[in-house]
Amino acid sequence: MFRLLVLLAVASSIALCRKGPVAQTFPKTFTYKQVGNIDVLANVYKLDGNAPRPVILWLHGGGLIFGSRGMLPADERERFLRAGYVVVATDYRLGPETKLPEILRDVEDAYRWIQEKGPTLFSADPQRVAIVGQSAGAYLALMAGVRVHPSPKAIISFYGYGDIAGEWYSRPSAFFSSERQVTKNEAFRVVSNRVLSESPDLPRQQFYVYCRQNGRWPQEIAGFDPLSELEKLYNLSPERLVGPRYPPTFLLHGDRDTDVPYQMSERMADALQRQGVEHRLSRMVGFNHLFDVFPDGLPPVGKPTGLQNRKVASAFQDVLDFLSRYV
Repeated sequence: MFRLLVLLAVASSIALCRKGPVAQTFPKTFTYKQVGNIDVLANVYKLDGNAPRPVILWLHGGGLIFGSRGMLPADERERFLRAGYVVVATDYRLGPETKLPEILRDVEDAYRWIQEKGPTLFSADPQRVAIVGQSAGAYLALMAGVRVHPSPKAIISFYGYGDIAGEWYSRPSAFFSSERQVTKNEAFRVVSNRVLSESPDLPRQQFYVYCRQNGRWPQEIAGFDPLSELEKLYNLSPERLVGPRYPPTFLLHGDRDTDVPYQMSERMADALQRQGVEHRLSRMVGFNHLFDVFPDGLPPVGKPTGLQNRKVASAFQDVLDFLSRYV
């Protein structure tokens, strides 16, 4: 298996096992919606007590192709809990079996479920919900800012993007093209014949790499051709959709990101600025994708030190401070 797949697999698996002080939580798994015979699940974490608490809706990355609610890094989860939040990490249906409009509907349904069922099930304060996402999950979080009601109190985007119509996604990626080429047969061999709402990273990461090597993500995951259906992709790009009432937003992005270009967060910040939306952009100088898991560089260079890294810990405290201001 070539290098990129191994790195990403290690990143998410280590995030699950990362050691640290364990808060007294009540981790429970709920079905927040059903699609046919598929249960779409959410893990809920909270400290003891029944007083209403603000909520973090956490959305995992994986290119909308692989991953699960279990990818929430343990050290970040613990920091959210200690700050007084209920943490709800959700699955959503995955592409290419499910296309982007339906994936977004899952996010809307998860948010609605928190609003309607959260107060009874896990002492959620439905008026104080923030959405936090990483990579593709950050894209979903940014889209939620224009799709869910009532509007979330804040959005946090870790190395996310507000554009799916641009050349960065619709043309071959130089970085991914430097890896071993994934053939079309290899890529589609890992596609399921049924709807999926969670998946191990391997082997489905091969499909993501194939999409990036061939500029096929918009067609395969969004379901729209950037040549003939560009307007539909614009309508799914939050940097084009933000208005003055968009939620306060904090964007964090490594300026050496080899997966999602740092400029994606710069452009999103510019869109927010034009609309007068409260926002912050944190340029993580010298950091790559997954910087909150591998702050010292992807393996074999770096180790999964996460919030043990001083700069990453400081940035995460900035996130908590931002949330405390608006949530």
